[in-house]
This record gives sequence, C-alpha cells and structure tokens, in this order.
Amino acid sequence: MAKIDLKGRVAIVTGAGAGLGRQHAIELAKRGAKVVVNDMGGTRDGVGHSDAAANKVVDEIRALGGEAVPNYDNVATVSGGENIVKTALDAYGKVDILVNNAGILRDKTFNKMEEENWDAVVNVHLRGAYCVTKPAFVNMRENGYGRIIMTTSGAGLFGNFGQSNYAAAKMGLIGLTNVLKLEGAKYNIKTNVIAPIAASRLTEDVLPPQLFEKMKPDFITPLVLFLASEQCQDSGMIINCTLGYYSRSAVLTGPGVFLSDGHRVPEAEEVMEAWDKIKSMENPKYFDQLPEMFSVLGPLLS
Repeated sequence: MAKIDLKGRVAIVTGAGAGLGRQHAIELAKRGAKVVVNDMGGTRDGVGHSDAAANKVVDEIRALGGEAVPNYDNVATVSGGENIVKTALDAYGKVDILVNNAGILRDKTFNKMEEENWDAVVNVHLRGAYCVTKPAFVNMRENGYGRIIMTTSGAGLFGNFGQSNYAAAKMGLIGLTNVLKLEGAKYNIKTNVIAPIAASRLTEDVLPPQLFEKMKPDFITPLVLFLASEQCQDSGMIINCTLGYYSRSAVLTGPGVFLSDGHRVPEAEEVMEAWDKIKSMENPKYFDQLPEMFSVLGPLLS
C-alpha cells in the first residue's frame, strides 16, 4: 500500500479550532503538511471571538513536531478569506490544500426562519467557501497544483427537518464544486466534497447520545487525507463518510420520455399522463457537465 506523504505541502483548514477541523489539521501536520489553523473561536451559532481555539491546536501540532500557524479571520468576508490565504503565503509561500470546514448552525423551521439566521448560516458555509477558495484557487493556478475539500452535509443531500438555511448552503457547495472541477482541471486542481456524519458541537444535540459517542471525527479524517494528496486524481466527487463507512453520492438523471418532436409544445395533460415515466429513475445517467446532457436530446436539436 502506497504511503500518503504530504511533506512540502501547505494546507489551510478553516474552523480548525475543534471537532472535525482540529482532527484534520493535526493529521495533515502528522503527514508532513504545514498547516494554517483558522478559527474565530466563536460559539456554534457564530457569536463571539477568541484566539484561544486556534492557538491551542497550533500548540498541539507543534508539540507533536509539526509546523502550524494560527489565523483568526472570519471566513464569511472577502477580506477575511484573503487574510487567511495571506497567512499561508506569508508563513510558507504557497497554498496546496484547502479544507473548507468552518460552519455554524441556527436551526429553525422554515416558517420561523428569520432573515438574520438565514444569512448568518449561508454566509459562513457558502459565502465563506467563496471568500477563502477564491484567493487560494488563484495561487493554486499559478503553481499548477491544488486540492480543495468542501464539507457538505446529508441535510443538503437528503433534507433534514428544521435546517433549511444549512441545507441550502450545503447544496450550494455542490454547485460550486461542479464548476471548480472544470475550471481547475488543466491546472491539476482537484475539488471534492465530503458529507460527514460525526460528533461535533454542531451535532451534539442532533445525533442520539449513543451514536454521538461512537461517531468520532477520527473516522472522517482519513478521507480528507486522501483527497488532500497527490494520489487523488478524481474531482467533483461527493463522498459520504461515517464510522468507517464511505460511499459516493451523485446527481443522476432518469431516462425520461419524449412528449414532442421538438416543434409541437406538449399539453399539460400529456405531462400528467406521463408523470410516472418522467419521474422514473430506472437506469439513470451521470453527466459530468451541462453540455453532456444535450446528447440526450438527440434529434430534437436538429
């Protein structure tokens, strides 16, 4: 079995002061990566600020013989994202690996979801991924190498009651990844997505207590280490992970049905009659990018 070695690589991990981010940062450093440990040190709903969380993880990494520097910027601002990447460039001269892990929760049912709580969660998860990834992506392009790991959630992939803001942001990361896999391809920048279920402060009152005790962040990080490595040559993958179980999720398209020759507009009643065929997922197809879907339309485009 080939060994994953990250010596000489520079990694940024956002939200690395605790939980999954902390575990990722420590294990990346153990594999030889130089790590920027980003964390604002706020509560799980995004309130407050403290340098202590990032500093503690940096101290842990250094005590193990690794290299790390702290950063306390807010991922949800353009200046914050630029400063996070600048921290890596100033300390180590480049960025090879970016793990977008920072997150907050403000759960409410949709009919009670205030604009403030919607914006706060979307800003950290989705806007935060933009703000940090943009300057990192620029540097990766210049260097001809990069590994970007987004963190989505089953709440976005499958839905979870009371998490409309969180789920919307998490699915937004899938769309961002679908574009970055294409725009980064010729620069050897691979962008992939993990969908973890693990014990953290975001899940301590979501997971049943008996599951919370078992679902340690340790089970997620091996996937991150592989996706962060040169050995990973895939891009655009969505990988579910928990308790040592790993699987791929993907957006698939059913076979569909033709209700027209491309000239006559179908009646609504025809759609109704064909509904079972329209929604069928028997023998689905995977499209790597939008233009591939045009192949399905065949003669209708002639």
